[in-house]
Amino acid sequence: MNVYESLLELIGDRERVSINETVLEHHSKGIAYHAPHKPDVVVFPKTAEEISRVMAFANEHRIPVTPFGAGTSLEGHVIPVQGGISLDLTLMNHIIDIRPDDFLAIVEPGVTRLQLNEALKRYGLFFPVDPGADATIGGMAATNASGTNCVKYGVMRDQVLGLEVVLADGSVIQTGSLAVKSSAGYDLTGLFVGSEGTLGVFTRLVVRLHGIPEATNAIKVCFPSLETAAQAAFAVLKAGVGPGKIELVDEATIAAVNAYKKTDYPVKPTLFIELSGSPSSVEEGTKLVNELCEVEGAVSFVVETDSLARAKLWEARHHAAFAIQAAYPGKAMLSTDVCVPLSELPDAIADTRRLVDEQKMTAAIFGHVGDGNYHTVLAFDPNDADEMARIERVHTHIVRYALSRGGTCTGEHGIGLGKRAFLREEKGDAVVWMKRLKQLFDPNGILNPGKIFCRNASSVWRLDGLG
Repeated sequence: MNVYESLLELIGDRERVSINETVLEHHSKGIAYHAPHKPDVVVFPKTAEEISRVMAFANEHRIPVTPFGAGTSLEGHVIPVQGGISLDLTLMNHIIDIRPDDFLAIVEPGVTRLQLNEALKRYGLFFPVDPGADATIGGMAATNASGTNCVKYGVMRDQVLGLEVVLADGSVIQTGSLAVKSSAGYDLTGLFVGSEGTLGVFTRLVVRLHGIPEATNAIKVCFPSLETAAQAAFAVLKAGVGPGKIELVDEATIAAVNAYKKTDYPVKPTLFIELSGSPSSVEEGTKLVNELCEVEGAVSFVVETDSLARAKLWEARHHAAFAIQAAYPGKAMLSTDVCVPLSELPDAIADTRRLVDEQKMTAAIFGHVGDGNYHTVLAFDPNDADEMARIERVHTHIVRYALSRGGTCTGEHGIGLGKRAFLREEKGDAVVWMKRLKQLFDPNGILNPGKIFCRNASSVWRLDGLG
């Protein structure tokens, strides 16, 4: 069997089935340190019907299929570790419908968050989930992404009202509805969101929208230490201010951002805070935040109300990961992703800083502290075995510290390849039932094999006769 020719026949367009080496290389990796692995062929479908035909064919011949969006994965979700088909969904990038009176939109999986928000401006609405990168809506749903707005609006699972999903055997199901809530049966929408492409392929998503606030400001507060900044964030949340965003960035990250974005922010631990709502509520909230930060020893307090100035400030925060990469050329990056109960956050950050300082490691700490989720970005040489082992020990300590405090190994990046070792530690025997769900939806193990947890490699295969 010639798989390439068979896929050409299924798709009917030579431009959308590729074995070009450059294309294969592009689909072999995400943006983190995980080892790349090329697929054998890349398919660019345009419709759910095409995906259905590809999945039925792949299932019949036990060919692995790995969904691919913008390629911004941090845990190796898009890496086709067993080869096979990389299913690139970026051509399915149509906004099918915007229903402003229902506060929802219906989109294809390849629509990006910036594309959607640009289309929503005319309605005074926006889609709130903002992981930093211009990720696709389908990819964000697959990993249950969150980001800077989650403290106010929630994570991706809170925004997806319904899905159209192609299953491993090519069958198509609909989950959820256009209603904002339902008690009808099991929540399959919630199950598929966060399943990392292991249970099905999204072809249509119904997403919740929100009104653009009347007034918004951005606050930048510098502190003498990381611990006092974390304490201030906790105090703001405890006071019930209700920030739209509250982000913590350490000195190393600020220095990298200054170099990358040509900014001149003070190189000190910094909180970036956004308040939104009515003008009076924003004004009152700003005064309270100022008072709370002063108690924790803030050394500067800057408020931006101009939209361009606010955009510049938040662009600096969003580009933190790219700035760190640029600061250490030739180095690989591991980004931890733990999330702890809010009361544990200051101690968790302090423990992490103590650890990386003791190890004399290059590290930057930043994150969405409004919900207890923070990242430690570690730069290292992937060709240095001793350094790799040390990085893994530090990573393991950070995760186990979080788990010991009732937290999780991943707040938003997902399990993918990088967190598989910790899933059993966190979830215990619940992993057995996760595997049973995987077996139910994908009995031949063709959908994104090797991710979340390891299963018997029944889907390992050879693509012979590739012409």
